[in-house]
Parts: sequence; structure tokens; C-alpha cells
Amino acid sequence: MLRQLANAVPNLFTMGNLLCGVLSITCNVSGFFKIASILIFFSAIFDFLDGRIARRLKVNSELGVQLDSLADIVSFGVAPALLFHTIATPSILTSLSFILFPIMGALRLARFNVKPTVGYFIGLPIPAAGLPLAVMGFFSYSNAWVTLLLALLMVSPIRFKKL
Repeated sequence: MLRQLANAVPNLFTMGNLLCGVLSITCNVSGFFKIASILIFFSAIFDFLDGRIARRLKVNSELGVQLDSLADIVSFGVAPALLFHTIATPSILTSLSFILFPIMGALRLARFNVKPTVGYFIGLPIPAAGLPLAVMGFFSYSNAWVTLLLALLMVSPIRFKKL
């Protein structure tokens, strides 16, 4: 019983990440852009804690890894891209950036799940790409070039040191 509870704790944090991502999208659609961006930061806190708790409790699981990736696509891919798109001036570049950002994030997560690395990431991690968009959204600023650059960095061969 205690072991089952320990197995569930990290996944509850992952669900907190996902919940904040979904709430961010909801707030964005309702016009509450600052709250939407703050919720993305709360997602980051949950995302930071879920893996650490799983390792501390020694309950890493394949389910947890996949659930984390799905939550990250929503919280750091779709939610920040939608926030950017809502604030940005409409253009072809805005649309392209909006489409590519979550797609490149999903590709980056899938690539990591298939071939994990130790000590570094290949490509910018999706939370590190989504958080700058959340900051820009908090200040009602958007930049399609920055969004496009972040999308491309996620699938780049550049190595980023793990924190």
C-alpha cells in the first residue's frame, strides 16, 4: 500500500503540471493573459518537482516518463504558443511560428524519450523554450522571430547541460 502511494506521488505532480497548462489555455481564451502566463510558471514548478520526487522515492516508471512528456507538450508547447498567437499581430510569420512551436516541442520530447541522454540534452528542453514565451506573454509582448528561433533550438543538435 505504501509503495503504491509512493508510485502515485510523482504522477500527481505531473498532473499538476498538466492542470496548470490546461488552465493557462482556458485563461488565455478568456482574455486573462497575465494569469495564463503565471500558470505556465506554476507548470514549471510542478515539472521540476515531479522528476526529482520520483528519483528521491526511487519510483521512476515508463508511465511517468510518458505522462510527463504529454503534460509538457500542453504546458510548454501548446499553452505558450497559444498565448503568443493571441497577443501577436497576425501575419504569415506569426502563424508559422504558432504552428511550428508545439510541433517542434513534441518532436524534441519524442526524440528524448526514444534516446535519453545523461548529463545533457540534445536540443533546447521544451520548458526552457516555453518559459520565455510565458515571460513575453506576461508583459503582453510577442515576437515571431524569437518564437521561431526557440522552436528551431528545440530540434537543433546543440547540447544543453542538464540542471
